[in-house]
Amino acid sequence: MKYSNHGEQYHIGLNQGDVGEYVILPGDPKRCEKIAAYFEDAKLIADRREFTTYTGYLNGTKVSVTSTGIGGSSASIALEELVNIGAKTFIRVGTCGGMDINVKGGDIVIATGAIRMEGTSKEYAPIEFPAVANLDVTNSLVQAAKNLGYEYHAGVVQCKDSFYGQHNPERMPVNYELLNKWEAWKKMGCLASEMESAALFIAAGKLRARAGSCFLVLANQEREKLGLANPVVRDTDMAIQVAVEAIRKLIKADQENK
Repeated sequence: MKYSNHGEQYHIGLNQGDVGEYVILPGDPKRCEKIAAYFEDAKLIADRREFTTYTGYLNGTKVSVTSTGIGGSSASIALEELVNIGAKTFIRVGTCGGMDINVKGGDIVIATGAIRMEGTSKEYAPIEFPAVANLDVTNSLVQAAKNLGYEYHAGVVQCKDSFYGQHNPERMPVNYELLNKWEAWKKMGCLASEMESAALFIAAGKLRARAGSCFLVLANQEREKLGLANPVVRDTDMAIQVAVEAIRKLIKADQENK
């Protein structure tokens, strides 16, 4: 069934030519203007539901930012429809909560892979298939964080659908599963918890697109439990700078490899 008219994508309200091949994906629509400020000649292209899009240029190459709202289901909708109109490389940028005690508020987390504790990815691939970030995108994010001098951690993140299943698991009827698996993720060295990467990595794999993620750590509930210093940081600009710098690196590398 076709939901769009004349090529316009049903949810994001965009057509072929509206976006570049490189797209930054924040959750919050209000972050789009902040990210677009790093582009040259940025213009608002569409604003529909949770999906706000600006397009401009980096290094002379057309790039875009499209918000996805909260969670993997809406993020995968944005990804699918952006791929339909020509986008190929994606960086999710947002916030996360630390899990490993070495991860502190104000640090950057770069996801190399994601635990599929959510529902969207299960409608793409069997649970045995890993949610893994694209290596080129990940390496560009790591190099960007290094160049900018930010404290960063690269590794596995956990993705869930229920924010309060994480933050108040004891009151949930399935608390036995939530609590036991949380402890298992920690023992396996999981860095942080967020909500979109697993769905994005799996959907991008199916669509043969490149996807990676970087996050500002807001705080770390595990450090709080242990009585350790637990700074709370809300300014996402560091993570945005890492994503923008990584896009610049990817553009340069792609041009050199043509």
